Amino acid sequence: MKIDSKDLLNSILESLDHLNYIPLDEIPNIDLYMDQVTTFMEKGLSPTKRYEEDKILTKTMINNYAKNNLLPPPLKKKYSREHMIVLIFIYYFKNILSIRDIEQLLQPLTEKHFHTDAPLQIDQIYQEVCELEKMQIPDLKEELQKIYQKSEESFSDAPDEYREDLKTFSFICSLSFDIYLKKMIVERLLDDLSDSTSK
Repeated sequence: MKIDSKDLLNSILESLDHLNYIPLDEIPNIDLYMDQVTTFMEKGLSPTKRYEEDKILTKTMINNYAKNNLLPPPLKKKYSREHMIVLIFIYYFKNILSIRDIEQLLQPLTEKHFHTDAPLQIDQIYQEVCELEKMQIPDLKEELQKIYQKSEESFSDAPDEYREDLKTFSFICSLSFDIYLKKMIVERLLDDLSDSTSK
């Protein structure tokens, strides 16, 4: 049985209403060992997994992030709340950015706001960024509906037997193009950031 694309869109839009980040007050404010960190991340970020067998963050990944300067090293093999927040950022960024780009993006954050006496600490930055992202969801839903509507109007001359697949293909292409453009913008911002810090 073929899935109705309108039903699929409604399901996606409804899921956006339940999209959430790990609330700051749920991130432990005590230092944790590696096993505790991976357990916490698995529990907190499991709703973002596409497949049940997918791993959120493994010990190897976390060790590599520390070796590659994405994550400040643990203190006496323990990870602080600030480490957990940086790991959450890494988890989301790694789906769209290279390791080098993530390092460049996070370096000023960890240098200036990680266990320092800066006026803004990493937990405050995390809270503000998450609230800002949550506020974007209504606009995102509206944008998705517009893209869907345009794709529904595409391939109007195609034979009925091909049209549904072509409309779905058109919808996916439009969404992918949007992601591609935004990724290019992010990379350009990172390049400009690199240029300004190297001067």
